[in-house]
Amino acid sequence: MQRILSKIGKVLFHRLGIVAVLIIAQIILYIMGLVVLRDSVYFDRVEWFFLVLSVLSAAWIVGDKSNPGYKIGWIIIVLGLMPFGSLAYLLLGGNHLSSFNQRRLRSMERKIRKNLGSECGRSAFLGELIGADAACMARYLERTTCCPVYGNTRTRYYPLGDDCYDDILDALRAARRYIFIEYFIIEEGKLWNSVLDILKEKAEQGVEVRVIYDDIGSISTLPSDYPARLEKLGVHCRVFNRFVPVVSLRQNNRDHRKYMIVDGQVAFTGGINMADEYINVKPRFGHWKDSAIRLEGDAVWSMTVSFLSMWDFTHSEAEHFTPFRPEPACGGVEGYVQPYHDCPWDREPVGQSVYLHLIYRAKRYIYITTPYLVIDYSLTMALTTAAKSGVDVRIITPHIPDKKTVFELTRCHYEELIEAGVQIFEYEPGFIHSKNFVVDDCFATVGTVNLDYRSMFLHFENGVLLYGTPSVAEIREDFLDTQTKSLRITWEDCQAISLPHRLLRDLLRLFAPLL
Repeated sequence: MQRILSKIGKVLFHRLGIVAVLIIAQIILYIMGLVVLRDSVYFDRVEWFFLVLSVLSAAWIVGDKSNPGYKIGWIIIVLGLMPFGSLAYLLLGGNHLSSFNQRRLRSMERKIRKNLGSECGRSAFLGELIGADAACMARYLERTTCCPVYGNTRTRYYPLGDDCYDDILDALRAARRYIFIEYFIIEEGKLWNSVLDILKEKAEQGVEVRVIYDDIGSISTLPSDYPARLEKLGVHCRVFNRFVPVVSLRQNNRDHRKYMIVDGQVAFTGGINMADEYINVKPRFGHWKDSAIRLEGDAVWSMTVSFLSMWDFTHSEAEHFTPFRPEPACGGVEGYVQPYHDCPWDREPVGQSVYLHLIYRAKRYIYITTPYLVIDYSLTMALTTAAKSGVDVRIITPHIPDKKTVFELTRCHYEELIEAGVQIFEYEPGFIHSKNFVVDDCFATVGTVNLDYRSMFLHFENGVLLYGTPSVAEIREDFLDTQTKSLRITWEDCQAISLPHRLLRDLLRLFAPLL
C-alpha cells in the first residue's frame, strides 16, 4: 500500500499531475457554473444565449478556411453537445491568433524573407536540369515559405536513429562557432546526456549554444526549471509555448520541428527526438524504426534561418542573422536539396502540400513510411487515384502502436486504400516513426510531418525535399528492406473486423481531426 501511495504521490506532485488536476478543476468549475445557472430564474435566457452562440459558432466554422474534416468534427461537437460544444470550440478550436501573435508571425515571416528571399528563384534552372515536376514543387516552396533550392549540399540518410548517434556527437565535437538544437522531446538518458556533455564543453570554449524544446512534448520528461539549469551550464535555452493549466486554443500549436545545426555547415533532421527510445536504448513498443538525414553544405543556411526565426519568436527579439552565415560550400555534389518549414498560423498547409505534390507527380511508384495514417479526403483521393492509375503505392505503418486510439484510426483507413490498389504493410518488429516519401527514384522527403491532422494543420514542422541526390536511392532501399520485415494487410483482413469494432472506428474517424 505504501508503494502504491508513493507512486500516486509522485504522479500528483509531478508537474504533469499538477497541471492535469488544475485543468480538471477548471472544467468542473465550468460545469458547476452551468448547473447553478440551470436552477436560476435566468436559465431560459442563458439557454437561448447558448443556442444562439452554438449556431453562430457553427456558422463561423463553416465559413472558416480550415480543413473540411476538421470543420465537420467541430460542427458535430458544437451542435450536438450544447452548451458545452460552443464553449469547447471557443477555448480549443481553430487557429485564431491574438494580435500579439499576429505581430510575432509577421516578424518571423519578414526575417525569413529578408535572409532567404534573395536566394529563391532557382526553381527555373532546376526544371532544365531535372524536369518540370521538380520545378513545380520547388517553385511552390519558394513562393509560400521562402525556402530556396540548393546545390553544393551533401546528404547522408540514416535508416535508424541508432545509426546517426555517433555522427551527431562527432559533428558537435567539431563545432567552432555555434550549435543550435530544436526538438519536440528532450529526455535525460544516454542520447541527451551524451549531447549535453559536449554542449557544456563547447560552451566553456566560447561556442554559442542554443536549445529550444517544446513544453508539451517534454512536459513529462523535463522539470519546469530545466532552462535555468541549462543556463547555469552556459547553454542558452528557450521553451516553446509554455504550457499553463488553462483550457485554451493556444495549446493546440506545438513545435514539432527537429534541428541539430553546427556552424551553419552541418545539420541533422528527421523523425528522431532527443530520447533513448529513438536510438533503441530504452525499449518502447518493440523495435523503434526511425530515420534521419544529415546535410552538409549550402542548404544548412535555410535550416539555420528557420531556427533563428523561431528563437526570436519565442521572446519577440530582433536579431541580425548575418553573423551566423557560413562561407559557401564547395561544388561538385550530385542532386539538389530544399529544406522547408511549416507554420500552422499562415493558413498554408505546407507539409500536406509537399506530400500531395509528390503523390500527383508519381508515375511509377510511391513508397511511404508513417507512424500514423489519419488522412483527410484530399490525401485519400490522391493516394487512391494514383493507385487506380497504375502507380505502385505502398505504405508501411507500425504493428505495435504508441497510441491505441490513433492506431485504430490508422487501421480504419486501410480498407478504402487497399480496395483502390494501395498496398499496406505493418512493421512487425515494433513501432515505425519515420516520416518518409520516396517517388520514382527521383524525389524524396525526410522530415517531421506525420500523416495526421495535427502535423499537417496545427504544428510547426520541417522537412527536406531531395531532388536526384544519392540519398533518394538509399531511402528506397531502406523502404524495401523494411517491407521484408512487415506484415501485408489484405482486404480480407479488413473485412474480418467485427461490426462493433467497425462502428467504434467509424466514430473515432468522425472526430479524427480533433485528436
